[in-house]
Amino acid sequence: MTDPNQMALDALRQAIQFAPDNTDLVDHLGKLLLSLLRPSEAAEVYRAALERHPGHVRLQLGLAESYWRSNRTSHALAIVETLIRGRDPDPRAWLLHARLMQAEGDTGAAKASYREAVDLDPQLVDTELESLLGLDGSYEGSDPEQPQRATWEGVSPIEPDDEIAEVERPTISFDDVGGMDSVKEDIRIKIIYPLQHPEMYAAYGKKAGGGILMYGPPGCGKTLLARATAGEVKSRFIAIGINDVLDMYIGNSEKNLHALFEQARRNRPCVLFFDEVDALGASRSDMRRTGGRHLINQFLAELDGAQADNDGLLCLGATNAPWHLDNAFKRPGRFDRVLFVPPPDEGARSEILKLAIAGKPQESIDFKKVASRTADFSGADLKALVDVAVEAKLHEALKTGKPKPINTNDLLAAAKSRKATTLEWFSTARNHALYSNEGGDYDAILQYLGVKR
Repeated sequence: MTDPNQMALDALRQAIQFAPDNTDLVDHLGKLLLSLLRPSEAAEVYRAALERHPGHVRLQLGLAESYWRSNRTSHALAIVETLIRGRDPDPRAWLLHARLMQAEGDTGAAKASYREAVDLDPQLVDTELESLLGLDGSYEGSDPEQPQRATWEGVSPIEPDDEIAEVERPTISFDDVGGMDSVKEDIRIKIIYPLQHPEMYAAYGKKAGGGILMYGPPGCGKTLLARATAGEVKSRFIAIGINDVLDMYIGNSEKNLHALFEQARRNRPCVLFFDEVDALGASRSDMRRTGGRHLINQFLAELDGAQADNDGLLCLGATNAPWHLDNAFKRPGRFDRVLFVPPPDEGARSEILKLAIAGKPQESIDFKKVASRTADFSGADLKALVDVAVEAKLHEALKTGKPKPINTNDLLAAAKSRKATTLEWFSTARNHALYSNEGGDYDAILQYLGVKR
């Protein structure tokens, strides 16, 4: 007996051959394949159509859903997160984002996205998803996770001269940072040379200062590089974490941020380093509440120097997820130079291993050989590798009663027992570089991976 579903699929494919630009037919074919539990075939259909119609929202949604049904969550997220940050995002993108967040176990984000979807289109109510999220439909109104407004009674105001962060004087320089030559040169051009040759830059009307955003896998030396930058120009250094800024009372976070910038301005020249900057400058299109948006607006105003002179103030930001950062931060005058900080190359890995094992009993270690077997290892991975080798030697020494030095084979054995933690990051980053890279900010990721767009 002829399968009616297969007949319908064949008819749709034939119709698309005669009218390849008919996106309604393509979407119908994709949805039919999804209903027949054939998501991989649906993904192929949507991918082929997007090559002809790049940026088509409905086709992108279809591809994201196909990836989701294929358990390729990171691929789906890369597409959906781009859609919800666009102008007037499709409510269905918010709903799919909610489902993806629920699948990832991030219930808070799932609830926020679901509320956004239903607020924009009440017909998208999904009782099954509400049950999974613990919602009963009465989700409008107060949000227990929403910060409370300060009463200002008993709350000490931040005085202009308060020193609320530690000011450091780093003694390390670029010589203490292995590899990353191209990143160092970009920092020299943007930050170091203007301070070393102010008269030359002044002749072109260029002030010393500005911002650089460093991104890449965790544990690859972004924080170390920021400190080395301050040491290179012999400037002061202030490292800022999210706990230095965020406050449960509305308005206090903005005050904290302003106070930190004022402290840096009083200590010029100063490198102001924001670790996990995406936590302070997340995309405003992702926010349903206004509190976070006020903080971002304050952050942007401080970077612009709208009410203060930022000459001699050097802002460095580091993030593992640049795609979550509001695009306004990347405009000229802010974090306008975006630098990819990759895992250390073979030469740098060798140097990191030497530093990590220094002071420990060792004999005739072939660092170059070990470095060749640790491709994609971050600096943190390499230090952990040395720790594993040390623990193995300690275990052996406790059994035999004779401590022995660490050798090449010990490090190679430790390397075999570990995987590079950067691989998971690159899996997610690759999707963003392929599907959410209109401005080309993430081309360096594809270049590193050897992937052609």
